[in-house]
Amino acid sequence: MEEKHNATLARIRQAAMQEFLDKGFQGASLRQIVKNAGVTTGAFYGYFSSKEALFNALVEPHAAALMGKFMEAQTAFAELPEEEQPEHMGVESSHCVHWMVDYICQHREPVKLLLTRAEGTGYEHFVHNMVEVEVEYTLQYMEVLRRLGREIPVLDKSLCHIIASGMMSGIFEIVVHDMPREQALRDVDQLRDFYTAGWLKLMGA
Repeated sequence: MEEKHNATLARIRQAAMQEFLDKGFQGASLRQIVKNAGVTTGAFYGYFSSKEALFNALVEPHAAALMGKFMEAQTAFAELPEEEQPEHMGVESSHCVHWMVDYICQHREPVKLLLTRAEGTGYEHFVHNMVEVEVEYTLQYMEVLRRLGREIPVLDKSLCHIIASGMMSGIFEIVVHDMPREQALRDVDQLRDFYTAGWLKLMGA
């Protein structure tokens, strides 16, 4: 019985993955998912309460993994002694970005759902939320530099948001364009070099 249950669940998930990838959450048809999975609508509701619950089941573990690693890198840097932070700038974020590239390449389909097909769900603002976190930690770091005696110009939060948004969007281009891993790692490293140089210029370094 359990084996049959698991097989049916796998068919529903696979049918849903394809339907959501093709049409996005809002355009996806629950009727089509059920039909492609070879189950009745009544049977479907024995597994999921709604189309959104099904979508969430596909993306939630990956959203948690990506955001968890991202927050871990941010807090690890912020918890360093302030005098050590400048020499560590970029180290934690580099490790995090490389991990994210590997993770994305290993879970391309559900991550693509999360980043490009989630309009109308609770995950619609996932990238925006990451950007907001990046901005807050960037502003905190600038305050650290000021306390260390660096002459850091005042940068509007709106500008920091634009920069962080561009960086995040650039990283996630590897999802949009299904880049091979080696190309993704190379492009992301060069993107980080570009943004790091820009930050140093803005900060008067």
